[in-house]
Amino acid sequence: MIYTSKILEEAITAVASLPSIGKKSALRLVLHLINDDSEKAEKLIKAIHALKHDLQECPKCHNYTDTGLCSICDSVTRDHSTICVIESVRDLMAIEETGQFRGLFHIIGGVISPIDGVGPSDLYIDDLVARVRDEEVKEVIMAISPTIEGETTIYYITKKLKALGVAVSTIARGVSFGGDLEYADELTLGRSIVSRIPYSVDIK
Repeated sequence: MIYTSKILEEAITAVASLPSIGKKSALRLVLHLINDDSEKAEKLIKAIHALKHDLQECPKCHNYTDTGLCSICDSVTRDHSTICVIESVRDLMAIEETGQFRGLFHIIGGVISPIDGVGPSDLYIDDLVARVRDEEVKEVIMAISPTIEGETTIYYITKKLKALGVAVSTIARGVSFGGDLEYADELTLGRSIVSRIPYSVDIK
């Protein structure tokens, strides 16, 4: 693609660097922003600036928030005795869309994967253990994608929680093995949470 403007080229290259957007789609988006007479471009710039400079991480569950605790952790209408353990904010949004869960969340930031150089210390697992130990938590639901790495992570966390006497459960296997929660349909994911099953490990 030949450009007559360095500014245009840099804008298209930047947009094309986003997931699932090719150069032609980026060109259409950039030209749309250039030719749009509304304040759309300015609003986009402002939103992106806020994402990079103002968005914060909830100190309790690691969800995104504007300030302090996120709206879920800060809610008095949620069940604070139940924590759903997930990998990412995308999983949180997928579960919230089902409307089937009214407890709290804890985002661990991924799964244990030695081949990728990700160990327990790279995840927010110790934070979870501290929450369960210090708060009145009765149940921890493992809503981690059922991959081999996910199963390893569930096993590791359950071992860490065993001494605290909290009930541990996993979502029912309506979500296919090896699948990501964010791609499961709302009905299947909702039923998987409602129909969760106890999980235990035999530790000697």
